[in-house]
Amino acid sequence: MYWLPYPESISISGYRTLILAIMAIILIITEPVPLPATALLIAVLEVSFHIAPAAEVAQSYMNDSVFFIMGSLMMAVAIVHQGLDTRLALGIIRFTGNKVSNIVFGFALISAILSSFIGEHTVVALMLPVGLSLVRNSKGHRDITNLTVLILFSIAYGSTVGSVGTPSGGARNAILIEYLKNLPNPIYLSYSEWILMAYPMVLIGMFTTSIMLKMAFKPEYAHLDTAIRKLKIQVAHRGKITGKELLSIIIFGIVFMGWILLNEEFGMGIIALAGAFLYMATGLVEWKDISKNTNWGVILLFSGVISLGIQMKNTGAAQWIGNSIIGYSGDAIASLTFLPYFINILLTTTLSNIMSSSGTVAVIGPITLNMGGDPLFMGMTTAISSAFGYFSAVAAPACMIIYSSGLVKVSDFLRAGWRMGIMSILTLLLIQAFYWPFIVKFFNIQ
Repeated sequence: MYWLPYPESISISGYRTLILAIMAIILIITEPVPLPATALLIAVLEVSFHIAPAAEVAQSYMNDSVFFIMGSLMMAVAIVHQGLDTRLALGIIRFTGNKVSNIVFGFALISAILSSFIGEHTVVALMLPVGLSLVRNSKGHRDITNLTVLILFSIAYGSTVGSVGTPSGGARNAILIEYLKNLPNPIYLSYSEWILMAYPMVLIGMFTTSIMLKMAFKPEYAHLDTAIRKLKIQVAHRGKITGKELLSIIIFGIVFMGWILLNEEFGMGIIALAGAFLYMATGLVEWKDISKNTNWGVILLFSGVISLGIQMKNTGAAQWIGNSIIGYSGDAIASLTFLPYFINILLTTTLSNIMSSSGTVAVIGPITLNMGGDPLFMGMTTAISSAFGYFSAVAAPACMIIYSSGLVKVSDFLRAGWRMGIMSILTLLLIQAFYWPFIVKFFNIQ
């Protein structure tokens, strides 16, 4: 592709950026080399292809969004290190009772709320032991395959649904916010404004997740009296909440309030790094634990795809793709106002089930923002639909974690995924058409 004749309608640097984007997508999907190595290659080729000078590439690899991802992952290590999962188990049991349908809804509800603030992979890591405890205590002489899958999927899909609720719910959200800031007419979306726009999707998803899953997997038991009684005894043995656990919760609360009240002044990334510092300064976690358990490769990968997204915008490659899609669509986009959003959802959902949701937003975010429609609405549509990774085990960290338990089959994702996908797409289209125009006008979001 590099030595083929370049299209006249795109700049040389823009065309070379497209080549690099295609290479990155292929490498991320097939993974012939480690994903962090792909991030390094992006930097090397951005300079070698004369897309941008070395200093500009280096700067694009380290910004507030990367700080935010780094700080969030480090705080997640500290939270898991304190072992708050058993406390969470007791709270869920008190909330749900022993009825399976209530337990499934409770897992989806709690997972969605938590993943809105600390990321889906962290929530699934916290909740999976709780779900597996119920599964183990429910085992008897009867097969409970459907019950097992139902509980695990309520955790995974609940976490996925909730991850779009706030900017801190996932790297995809931070990436999209960065892209909105760099538009020709910048859009500065605050933490609270993002919640106003995205959280109805989370609230609706909490209910529809449990309904769709129960339609796909009919549980073998209606009540789990014995299992819950055993789990309550196990949790009770831990005694009262410790000072370290309480301090861990307080620090997270301070960081959360900082994200809401101070993000415009200091940036979410700096606040997240401050939270990671507080966890280490108070002795709740040591640096060796942070260093060992933080996925530095993920941070590097996010840096690489963010840099690639920035160059797609700077070189005009994203706008060229957007214009091409609009051109091929003819008059349909102009006559059907929902069509850009529908195409956006289908494109983003498809890619997010092949590669990571954050990688999807990083690569196609600049494209969808130039496909027509309101840029703010298109951006939010891209971020939210990137969470529709219901169809494969590799689509989202939450799916990969429950699949790694060995209790979920690949076919189970398809069995539940198509129901979740259809419901999510219809819900998002309705929110975009009716709720967002009202909320933007009422709160003067711009």
